[in-house]
Amino acid sequence: MALLSKTREVARVMRELRKLAPGLKLRLANSKAKISLGTVFESAVERYPDNTMLLFEGSQWTYAEFNAEVNRLAHLLSARGLGRGDTVALFMENRAEFVLAMLAVVKIGAAASLINNSLSGAALIHCIEAAAANACIVGGERAEVLAEVLPELELVQGSDYYWLADAGDQKSEQGEAPQWAVDARAEMESMPTENLPQTKEITAGEAALYVYTSGTTGLPKAAVVKHKKIVAVGQGTGALGFLTQPEDRLYLCLPIYHLTAMGPGLINFIFAGGSVYLRRSFSASSFWPEVRKYQTNCFVYVGEVCRYLAMQPVCEEERNNPLQKMLGNGLRPDVWDEFRNRFQVERICELYGSSEGNVSFMNFLNKDKTIGASLSKVALVAYDNENDEIIRNDRGHCIEVPVGEPGLLLAKITALTEFDGYTNAEATASKIVHDVLKNGDQWFNTGDLIRQIDVGFAMGLKHFQFVDRTGDTFRWRAENVSTNEVAEVLNSHPQIDMANVYGVEVPGIEGRAGMVAFELADDVEFDVQAFQALVERELPAYAQPVFIRLLRNAETTVTFKLLKGELREQAYHRDQIADDTIYVRKPRSSAYELLDKKFYRLLVEGQAGY
Repeated sequence: MALLSKTREVARVMRELRKLAPGLKLRLANSKAKISLGTVFESAVERYPDNTMLLFEGSQWTYAEFNAEVNRLAHLLSARGLGRGDTVALFMENRAEFVLAMLAVVKIGAAASLINNSLSGAALIHCIEAAAANACIVGGERAEVLAEVLPELELVQGSDYYWLADAGDQKSEQGEAPQWAVDARAEMESMPTENLPQTKEITAGEAALYVYTSGTTGLPKAAVVKHKKIVAVGQGTGALGFLTQPEDRLYLCLPIYHLTAMGPGLINFIFAGGSVYLRRSFSASSFWPEVRKYQTNCFVYVGEVCRYLAMQPVCEEERNNPLQKMLGNGLRPDVWDEFRNRFQVERICELYGSSEGNVSFMNFLNKDKTIGASLSKVALVAYDNENDEIIRNDRGHCIEVPVGEPGLLLAKITALTEFDGYTNAEATASKIVHDVLKNGDQWFNTGDLIRQIDVGFAMGLKHFQFVDRTGDTFRWRAENVSTNEVAEVLNSHPQIDMANVYGVEVPGIEGRAGMVAFELADDVEFDVQAFQALVERELPAYAQPVFIRLLRNAETTVTFKLLKGELREQAYHRDQIADDTIYVRKPRSSAYELLDKKFYRLLVEGQAGY
């Protein structure tokens, strides 16, 4: 029976692929087609008006009910002069109003700039300005954080800021709208509930979203996501990944300012008329009880979340649970086995992609431990990790690696696989590799190492496996951390001249923990309290270094580029760091302290508790 079920699943996916491919190619090629995230949503409302669309903290809305609220806010924004070509920044936690605001913004033809809600200070200012926001919708729970940077922003207080109270469990804590912002909820009440005529005029090639990505240098970059891309992602992941049906219900606990949660998660289910149970944040202990309570049969994930769930003790709710299908990225092989065997998940659809990239992979054939196949033209080329550069042959072309060996993933830029890039032209140019396989060709540099693997019978489709990231970016707590961005903050500490930031492995934990190394004069005592105050003030939690290494000598290249390779390998291992001093911030600790033998032993044994 299992083999028969598997055969039927593969047959269904291949039928969907044959139906989907021609339409997707046409849509990706035709930027002038009148299709957008707004029209896709309105189509779902027309087909499934009485289906439950969203559940959040004790409240729920049908498609028709939610569309009426979206239209009220869209009419308000339009009446106040916002429309096509504008950008509206969204700064709030995961909640119903985030979905409401995003859909209202795209319905008027503006682009929604999705701001990481953990940001503050200089990083927050940068992200609001990077996409040239004409307005900002802020949640009541983040208003105080935004208020601190208002003098540094060019938006007009009292007219360009819109305040949305929290309709969830925290609504009693929000107070009233500040004087510098419009009370959007109050102003919406008198607005029409009908669809806006301008929504049908928006074209596929216009910007729908700005999603922020941490690159290898500087502050987060605003990646442009056009309507044609987000619609294709939603349709593709629904038809080939989740195999989404109107009766399906998604458990969504990832931040929806990320494309993984927004596209394969929220937009996918809206496209299909399914339901979404939205959670403000992830809780490992609440996961299975809520899956059972709300009967969610689908789950969008990142690998770190799955590892936390696998580490939880067995609970009654996980037995015979309703979860059947999961889709996401970063699921490690050992955790994959836990979900397949312990939790009995039938379909695990691993994805690979990026907010700004022109390539994606999907495990739509439900093979084990693979990111699946891609319909785009890709190349895996030889890469020098130590010097952080592509290896080329004597003709100046890249060298493709043999099957099974890791190589840098490049994706060819074509009319069907455009690289839309960032708002910054220099950043866009830095991601394009020229003369890869022949003179004049152009490819997108993903910055990731991938290898081709054998998964058995796969309808002739090549399958791949993620290996690691390259360069100066590492992942921690499901976020990409830019080492240069962190170093810029740490260099403002009066005792640090040149901070060397990198990620180090911690046994049993996904991603890499942040570590900083810098030289300190022998006769100077390190002010660790000032260091801690700095990182807590200027960096989000996921970017704050876990380890500090005080170096006797900081080595650089002849061009003064800090050496990372040896430091990364040595990490916090006491037998490799000579007389250097190591500080650590333990889990749930409020302070850095010296790394002692007892905690070091817990680290190397995978028992540190991170």
